[in-house]
Amino acid sequence: MPLPFKPFDEMTDEDYFNIGLKVGLEVHQQLLTRRKLFCRCPAGRYSDEFDAVILRHMRPTLSELGEYDGTALMEKKTKKNIYYRIHRDTVCTYEFDDTPPFFIDDEALDIALEIALLLRLNLVGELHIARKQYLDGSIPTGFQRTGILGVNGWIPFRDRRVRIRQLSIEEDACREVSDVGHDRVYLTDRLGMPLIETVTEPDMRTPQEAAEVGQVLRRLARSTGHVRTGYGAARQDVNVSVTGGQRCEIKGTPQIWRNPRLIYNEARRQCSLLYIRGLLHERGVRPESLQWTYQDVTTVVAKSSYEPLRSALALGNVAKCVLLRGFGGLLNEPTQEHTTFAKEFSDRVRVVACLTQLPNLIHSDMASETLAGRDWKTLRRRLRAEHGDALLVVWGNEQDTVAACEEIALRAKEATIGIPNDTRQALKDGTNGFERVLPGPDRMYPDTDLPPLEIRQERLDRIAAGLPGSVWDREARYRDLKLPPDTIRPLCAPRWARLFDRLLSELEQSAKFVAVTLVQRFKAMRRAGLPIDNLSDDEIFAVFEAHSKGLLSREGVAHVLALVARHPPVEGGTGAARVAAVFAEHDFSPLSEAELNEAVTRRLASLDGRRFETACQKARYLSGRVLEDFVGRTDGAKVVQYVSARLRACTRTDDTPVSRK
Repeated sequence: MPLPFKPFDEMTDEDYFNIGLKVGLEVHQQLLTRRKLFCRCPAGRYSDEFDAVILRHMRPTLSELGEYDGTALMEKKTKKNIYYRIHRDTVCTYEFDDTPPFFIDDEALDIALEIALLLRLNLVGELHIARKQYLDGSIPTGFQRTGILGVNGWIPFRDRRVRIRQLSIEEDACREVSDVGHDRVYLTDRLGMPLIETVTEPDMRTPQEAAEVGQVLRRLARSTGHVRTGYGAARQDVNVSVTGGQRCEIKGTPQIWRNPRLIYNEARRQCSLLYIRGLLHERGVRPESLQWTYQDVTTVVAKSSYEPLRSALALGNVAKCVLLRGFGGLLNEPTQEHTTFAKEFSDRVRVVACLTQLPNLIHSDMASETLAGRDWKTLRRRLRAEHGDALLVVWGNEQDTVAACEEIALRAKEATIGIPNDTRQALKDGTNGFERVLPGPDRMYPDTDLPPLEIRQERLDRIAAGLPGSVWDREARYRDLKLPPDTIRPLCAPRWARLFDRLLSELEQSAKFVAVTLVQRFKAMRRAGLPIDNLSDDEIFAVFEAHSKGLLSREGVAHVLALVARHPPVEGGTGAARVAAVFAEHDFSPLSEAELNEAVTRRLASLDGRRFETACQKARYLSGRVLEDFVGRTDGAKVVQYVSARLRACTRTDDTPVSRK
C-alpha cells in the first residue's frame, strides 16, 4: 500500500519527519545598480517594446573533462528556434558574445560582498568567474557568467542555525515571452542585470520552515537598501527530497507564500513515485527488463470522435501508440493534488518532443473517456498488449511523435529506478511540472575572458563599516520596545529603520507613537490615495519636531503629514520647505480654554434633542466633533476630559440612560 498522504492543511511536522523531508533554497536576488554586471548598459529598464528580433539555435559543448551535461543534451533534442526581442537601449553586443566582457561592475560587487558579510560567509581571496552552460535559450551566449564570493555561513532560525552553503554573483537571464512548439521567444531587457544567488543547505524539515527561512533571507537582503524589489526581482529555487528519493529542484518561484504547497506536492509526488516503483518491481519490471515498443496507428484512430485527436489528424498529423509492458493500471495513480502518474509522460512529451498543445496524449487507463472501446481493442491486438500492459497514444508530425515515443520509454525506465533528478516548473495551483533534467557539474567551466579579481581587505573593511546590522537583532530590539507586531518588519526596511532611530534619539519621541505613525497611519493614507510616499525624511522629521516642541498636537502629526504630501513643491525650497508652507497656511497654535469652551457650547446647542444611551457615549460624540474643528491644535485626551466635566456640571435629563424607541 502507498504511504497515506493527508491533505495539505492536515499535514503535521511529524508527518513530514516520517517521510524524511529535506528542503534547501537557492534565492536569486537582483541588485540595485545603475549598470549591468559585465557591460555598461543601464539596469532596471523594463519594456515590452523591441527594435529587432534575432534567431539562434543552441548546441551543447564539451566540459573540460570531455563530458556533455545531461541538461544540454536534453535541450538539443528539443530542436528549438530561439527568438530574442532586443531593444537598442537595454542590450549590447557583449550579451550576444560578439564582444568581450567588461570587468565586473564595482557597485554590484560591493553590494554582493555586503550581503555575504551579513550571512557570515567565509569570503574568497580571489573572485574567479566561471561559465555555467544554459541551452534553454534564456541566455543568448549559451552560458551565464558567475562567481562564488563566499561559503559556509549561517543565519539564526528559531532555536537553531540554517547553514548557508555559498553566495554567488551572476548575471540575470532573459524574460520568457512564449514557448509554443519548437519556437521560444525571449525579451532581453532583464538580461545581464546583476544578481546574487544564496544557497542554503537542506536544513528545513517542513514546507513552513522553508517559507520562514525564505522570508529571513528576503528581509536580510532588503535591510541593505541595495536590492531591487517588486514582482520578479527575487526568485527562489526550492530543492526537495524525501527518504529514498532524489533532489528535485522547483524552479523560479516568485512569491514565498507559494512555496509550502509546492513543497508538499513535490514530497507527495516523490512518495508516490517510490510506491509505483515498488509495484513495478513486484510485477518484474526493472530497468534491465523493461519492454516497450511503438507503432504508427493513424489508420486505426482515423475515425475517432475524440476531438483533440480528430482535429490533429484532420491537419495531416499522424498518431503513434506506445506499449509499456507491466504499466497497466498505474497511469491513473495519484502523484500530486489533482494530478496522476500520466502527467509525468505528458510533461516529457510537451517539453522534449515539443508537442505543447494539450492534451498531447491519451492512455488505456482512461479508455472510456477518449477512444471507443473497439479502437482500444484494435490497438491492443495491433501491439499484442496483454492485460497488465499500458498503451499511450500521441499525435503530431512524424519527427515529433517519434521523439515523443522515445521520451515515453525513457520516462518509463526512470520509473523503474525511482525519482529522476528533475528541474520542475512551479505551477500556480501549487503543483509542479517537468521543465528539464537537473543540471550537473559538467556544465561549469572557467571563463577565459576575465582574470581573477583580488578581494582586498581594505575593501571588506570599508563595506563592513557601513553594514546595517542584522535584521534579526533589530526585530528583537523592536519586540523589546513593545511595538505593535504589525509594525516590526516594515520598520526594518532601511529607510524606516534610519528614520525611526533618528526620531527616537534626537527628539525622544515615543517608540510606539512613531511606529504606529510610520506604519499604520501611512498604510491608511496610502489606501486613501494620498501621495504619502513622496514625503522626504526631512519633511517627516520636521513634523515630528513640531510636535516635540509643543507646536502640534499628537493627533495632528498624521494630519499635517497628509497636508504636506498634498502640498505642491515650493519653488526654490529645499528640505522641509513644504512643512513650513503648511504651517504658514494653517493655524496649529495651541487651543485656548476660551476657544474650547465656545466650541463645546456650540456643539451642545447643535444636538437638537439627539439622545444617547449613556453620558460616556455622549461625551465621546461631542469630543469627536470638537476635534474635527481643531485638528492638530489640541490633544484628544484634553478635549475628552473637558467635555466630560462640562456634561457632569450640566443638569440635563438626557444624561441618564434611556431606551431607544
